[in-house]
Amino acid sequence: MRSVISLSLPEKIAQELTSYATETGRNKSDIVKESLSIYLWEERFKKSRRRLGSKAAKAGLITEEDIFKTVS
Repeated sequence: MRSVISLSLPEKIAQELTSYATETGRNKSDIVKESLSIYLWEERFKKSRRRLGSKAAKAGLITEEDIFKTVS
């Protein structure tokens, strides 16, 4: 199922989007969908990181290398 939304953009962003779509041969809708998907994924990641950060520190997992060693 699809939902249709109307989006109002500041003129400068609208121009950048149009230019990027032209340069890449993609349509604006696909670019906005991809951008929103990436943004939402990053927000979920940040939320998980905040939630698990203190638990990881208590377990001695401070750096990404510490985590890699633990899960490898």
